[in-house]
Amino acid sequence: MLEALLTDFRSPFATPPETVVVRMLAAVILGALIGLEREFHARAAGLRTHILVSLAACLFTLIAFELMTVEVHDRSELQTDPLRLIEAVTAGVAFLAAGSIITSGGRVQGLTTGAGMWLAGSVGLACGSGRILLALMAAVLAVVVLWLLRGLSGAIKNHEKGHEKAASRDE
Repeated sequence: MLEALLTDFRSPFATPPETVVVRMLAAVILGALIGLEREFHARAAGLRTHILVSLAACLFTLIAFELMTVEVHDRSELQTDPLRLIEAVTAGVAFLAAGSIITSGGRVQGLTTGAGMWLAGSVGLACGSGRILLALMAAVLAVVVLWLLRGLSGAIKNHEKGHEKAASRDE
């Protein structure tokens, strides 16, 4: 019985272990890249949250590959639809992201953080499926959007506040 249990732990992966390590590290690094911007701006879901979301999505993808691929006569065959994985991870991360959105006094807060978590999940899915370059491009674009558009967004808000003050003086 013990030998059968040990055999389970020694069974080969559908994905080579060194590939698994690279994919998981890529998910951690790229999740951190997105979470870092949130952390710098003291958001509730920051560095650790984005890393964990990305890593979890990566792991779910790797697990799905393990479950989907079975050895039949010394060759691997796909046994299920990988799109189900994407749907499940997307729904789970969307649930977490929705929890970060707060509506108070007519103001909505946390939308960008929620969107960042959702993106971190997709980056993890991309890393887990071996699409690391795609994940890298998405993470870099996300950071560009978060950093560069933050200034533009602030300028627009300040401009609107100026118009509101001018309009109240005119009344």
